[in-house]
Amino acid sequence: MTGFGRATAALGTYTLTVQVNSVNRKTLDLALSLPSEWEEFETPAGELVRKYAARGKVGVRFDVTGAEGAQAQAVTWDEAVVDATLDHLAAQAARRGMKFEITTDLLWSVASAQRKKTEFPTGETVQATVLATLEEALKAFSAMRAKEGAALLADFTSRVAIINGHVDAVAALAPTVAPAWREQLLKRLREANLSLNLNPDDDRILKEVALFADRCDIAEELTRLRSHIAQFGALLRGDAEIGRKAEFILQEMGREVNTIGSKANNIDISRRVIEMKNELERVREQIANVE
Repeated sequence: MTGFGRATAALGTYTLTVQVNSVNRKTLDLALSLPSEWEEFETPAGELVRKYAARGKVGVRFDVTGAEGAQAQAVTWDEAVVDATLDHLAAQAARRGMKFEITTDLLWSVASAQRKKTEFPTGETVQATVLATLEEALKAFSAMRAKEGAALLADFTSRVAIINGHVDAVAALAPTVAPAWREQLLKRLREANLSLNLNPDDDRILKEVALFADRCDIAEELTRLRSHIAQFGALLRGDAEIGRKAEFILQEMGREVNTIGSKANNIDISRRVIEMKNELERVREQIANVE
């Protein structure tokens, strides 16, 4: 499922921004982007993310900026040392009778040699703030995914209702299949003009009809399919993760629908089977991304 969350917090003179986003993926693919100074935060941060996401390609970025918006990893200049160095160079040039001119390149070279890194915020207190900010971003991220989940739930519910309607229609048609086939058999025998003394109650005809009725009997498949539909509906209404279990139930529903299609020997049932397959495929495509 897709989602996005963002949160900020103060770290002394700096501002921490945590951004979480995800796109669809069957498994959890987590990528954390932390400053190198916070490498020890990676494990607890990953554990926290896994409490909110079990599937999807999830990216988490931690940005630290200074008071003026610059990255905290930026450097500051020790201006007193730079000035003293330039004065010393000027004095040395004068003592030797050389012309001394401060150029941009010289200034950059001297300043770079004397620069010092800004002290980066670290420590247990900082870790607590970082994790708290991450959790705030994750809550926003989770809320967005919950909205998408609610829309998917409505879609799944409507499609399951459509499938249920087709199942009821197939169940109503099933008892008519064998009698219709019997009438077709008798009609073909009459049209063949084999000069047979046809008796609808002939043992041979009854045996053929009985064999056909057994081959096209879909009562068990309908019972199992209805059971799977009920399980899927209960799963949708529950609070637990549904992803992998739902995939398995849909797989079993598809198996029963395919068996019904191969056994039914009825054009109207075949049409219903096609429609059920279409609905199951639409649900299966979406459920692959649901937790």
